[in-house]
Amino acid sequence: MAVVITTGVSGVSGVQKSGFLDVLVRERWHKVLVNLNEEALTLSCEEGCDPDDADDSVTSNGVTNGSYLGNNNANSNNGPQAARTAFTDLPERVPEAIANRKRCVKVTKQEIGGLGVSIKGGKENKMPILISKIFKGLAADQTQALYVGDAILSVNSVNLRDATHDEAVQALKRAGKEVTLEVKYMREATPYVKKGSPVSEIGWETPPPESPRLGSPTIFSSPSSFSPSDSPSSPSMPSLSLQGDRRCIPLKMCCVTRAMTTPDPENRQLELHSPDARHTVVLRCPDQPSALSWFSAMHSVTSKLAKKALSEVIHSTARTDVAGSKEIRHLGWLAGKTESEKQCWKPLLVVVTEKDLLLYESLPRGKEAWQSPAHQYPLLATRLVHSGPDRGSPHSGTELFFATRTGTRLGIETHLFRAETSKDLSLWTRQLVNGCHASAEMIKEVTTSCLYQSQECRLVIHYERGFSVLADPKLGEGENREEGGAHTPTGPHVLLSYPYEQLKMSSDDGVRMLFLDFGGEEGEIQLDLHSCPKPIVFILHSFLSAKIYRLGLVA
Repeated sequence: MAVVITTGVSGVSGVQKSGFLDVLVRERWHKVLVNLNEEALTLSCEEGCDPDDADDSVTSNGVTNGSYLGNNNANSNNGPQAARTAFTDLPERVPEAIANRKRCVKVTKQEIGGLGVSIKGGKENKMPILISKIFKGLAADQTQALYVGDAILSVNSVNLRDATHDEAVQALKRAGKEVTLEVKYMREATPYVKKGSPVSEIGWETPPPESPRLGSPTIFSSPSSFSPSDSPSSPSMPSLSLQGDRRCIPLKMCCVTRAMTTPDPENRQLELHSPDARHTVVLRCPDQPSALSWFSAMHSVTSKLAKKALSEVIHSTARTDVAGSKEIRHLGWLAGKTESEKQCWKPLLVVVTEKDLLLYESLPRGKEAWQSPAHQYPLLATRLVHSGPDRGSPHSGTELFFATRTGTRLGIETHLFRAETSKDLSLWTRQLVNGCHASAEMIKEVTTSCLYQSQECRLVIHYERGFSVLADPKLGEGENREEGGAHTPTGPHVLLSYPYEQLKMSSDDGVRMLFLDFGGEEGEIQLDLHSCPKPIVFILHSFLSAKIYRLGLVA
């Protein structure tokens, strides 16, 4: 997880929003430049961001350390701004002739700037002393003979092969103006040196090439972010791109939320969750207005990209079903939790089809993954039961919240959902209500076995005709057939039949009994459904709601 504090500006040409931000990676703050465009969020350690030099002292555990070797202070916080790093001194650009060979390089310290390098490693890290940065224009850079990734073996014949980081710093400080460095370039040390860039440690989703996401070629980059060699069609190119000290996070099907996983008592944070729901970047702004501004801009981008993704999914699944459904009508991210997890929001990809509500814990990759949602609920047996503030949230009255209840064979399942904007809340509640009504008109009839007056029957609820209890005739019962005579099959015997208008009352015991009262001579009808009656109860209510809506009695 990465946390970012904004201090930024906006209005950069070609970018919707831009600003300098502090990003927290592994419990340390680093300044980065953040650019938002219509496809991606880019975090850059540009010249002037000064990510390592702002705090290059040894960390508390001594694992990641770096020291700027200036003229007067080995751990200077006032080092030069521009530097060569492992992202500019790429291994393939280092001449093969010098790789893994010892070299002696003479450097004359400058009055201002000293040697002009930063070092990392040391005995305590089980690493050699490595040059992690060479500052442009200063002494080491002017030699044109040193590279980021060079291991310093000795300084003026003082052996550093077994030196700690601090011992190396002191040796370089005492070396005087004329310094002879014995170095050896180590390609294998490049990943360790690269750890100095905070953005390089921000994890994000990298879909495997053998199972790309739907529409994946279009989500990898924006034209301004990559060179031609970084073509999106490259099979090895990850969705989280790296170019120099830069991370470009594609926003297609990302989830942007407020205070979902991280407490935000001051209400000035926002979170970006990856499509696979495994990675999170948390942004923290200096005040609430700037947080709202950044959130609105990112939410606008992700909403537009989600519409494109919906079109791609519909096109890709046109010839196959999606978890038994033929048509996806809406999809998007919501914060979700069950009733028993009132303080544990998590991102859920919610999909509404022509007949089902599907919940995925991450964006499915490939057609097979679309067939296996984490939860699948029939719209006909699902009701929208609440819309308003989440009373259990840290900011009671501020979150846009709704709940669904679904009748299942095991009882009622309740899911709580949180939308991020009033428009989103309105859209989702409308999709659920309209989806339920459309499902009722499409399915029209539901049948279940039951026991009525000790007789095995079928309860049929029809969208137009109402209720029927039917008994199937049994061959040989009550019939005087001639021996060898043919039997003429008859239709089911109608024991009861009532339209919706005559229903006075319905209830259930939550276990297996359904009670219906139509005001008839038989009084209250008791039906044993053999299992939990909640699905039938919810379906009954959905049919009634759809009929009332069709009559225009509910806006």
